[in-house]
Amino acid sequence: MIIRKYTPEDREPLTRLWERSVRATHHFLGPEDINFYRPLVASGLETLDTWVLEAKGAPLGFMALDSNSVEALFLDPECRGRGGGTRLLRHAREIVGNAPLLLDVNEENPDGLGFYLAKGFIITGRSEKDSSGRPFPLLHLELRGPVRSRKNF
Repeated sequence: MIIRKYTPEDREPLTRLWERSVRATHHFLGPEDINFYRPLVASGLETLDTWVLEAKGAPLGFMALDSNSVEALFLDPECRGRGGGTRLLRHAREIVGNAPLLLDVNEENPDGLGFYLAKGFIITGRSEKDSSGRPFPLLHLELRGPVRSRKNF
């Protein structure tokens, strides 16, 4: 697995990867919600500092940063549990240096929350609505220090 910078050719494959990931993990979103977010995700891939996790030329996941905030981290559902998310978070930690690493996770995404808590993030707040003003509560998380792995427990 390697991590590389996003290129415009990645837009469609990563948007499809995002949708597969969301359908597998965000059970609280309906088809109309996914249709609402799809163009926002596609646009964000190009406007944010986006990184692609790939193996053998195929994307396995991606992460998008805005300064020290992880705005998106998604893995292909077939690749979950293989260390890709941890690798992307470690890459983010390298980029932001000693600044706290921030991110929001949907409260109704217990697998995502569990993953981030296991990596050392702590909950620092909650919002009733997401950044688009939609009724999907967010938990605000922060990580100071290194990203934990299974070896750190």
